[in-house]
Amino acid sequence: MTNRLPRAAIIDGKAIAAGIRADVAAEAARLAEQGWTPRLVSVSVGDTAASELYVRNQKKHAEDAGVAFEARGYPAETSLEQLIGILQGLNHDPRVNGIIIQRPLPEHIPVKALQKAVHPLKDVEGMHPASIGNIVYNDLALGPCTAVAAVEILKTLPLKVEGLDVTVIGHSEIVGKPIAFLMMGLGATVTVCHHMTRSVAMHSRASDAVFVAVGKAGLVTGDMIKPGAAVIDIGINRVDGKTVGDVDFDSVAEVAGWLTPVPGGVGPVTVATLMKNAVLATRLQMEHYRDAYAKTDI
Repeated sequence: MTNRLPRAAIIDGKAIAAGIRADVAAEAARLAEQGWTPRLVSVSVGDTAASELYVRNQKKHAEDAGVAFEARGYPAETSLEQLIGILQGLNHDPRVNGIIIQRPLPEHIPVKALQKAVHPLKDVEGMHPASIGNIVYNDLALGPCTAVAAVEILKTLPLKVEGLDVTVIGHSEIVGKPIAFLMMGLGATVTVCHHMTRSVAMHSRASDAVFVAVGKAGLVTGDMIKPGAAVIDIGINRVDGKTVGDVDFDSVAEVAGWLTPVPGGVGPVTVATLMKNAVLATRLQMEHYRDAYAKTDI
């Protein structure tokens, strides 16, 4: 008996990310020539062990893309008021072009309060309410990185997005909902499923593309997917010491036309999108300051 090979084409997120980083590096070099080397500041609070790997990964990719990166850590007992003051200082520092707030945070620090405290022009994670709200108007200046990355992956496939039937499983404010609005902005017909949806499979089986971002390993199985559909797995779960997504990879790979692996799919593209946002934020700030100085000369 021979093993049956998966029919799905496995999407290489690392290759897509490499292409984005090459464009980012070129843009970062152009900005540096004008005296605006993009610079990110990472803010961690409390025990940094949980986010240490992410910070190292971000630093490496930033340096590869010509983006300066500084990691700052603060004690767990730092108050919300103190942290907001720190962020306001970074907001007003023209040498800082982007701010990243690392998770997890201590229980007494609500992440949304810190996200609101980051100036929208320095919100490279795309987490500020203004950044997410702009997606409704199809303004993608600094969109939430994971959502933008997932949609960018789909756009690399030989599918006509206009009129595409899409199901988004998961409706979080920073992933599921933004993906839905991004896809609608591209002309897709979108269904959003959540924990109160009566039959997720009914919707997903009728879709040409499925995004899943729930945080539940093995949630989506092959019998929930339309043959030949694109499946973008955004979930990150730890099972038996391994990192897996929300998709039951083996069964879905037998049915889908395209499938992102976990790891190696959406993750690398998300980090590359963060760097893309960093250089875009730098350019927006450069133009903002030049416009402000031009007005003072009148």
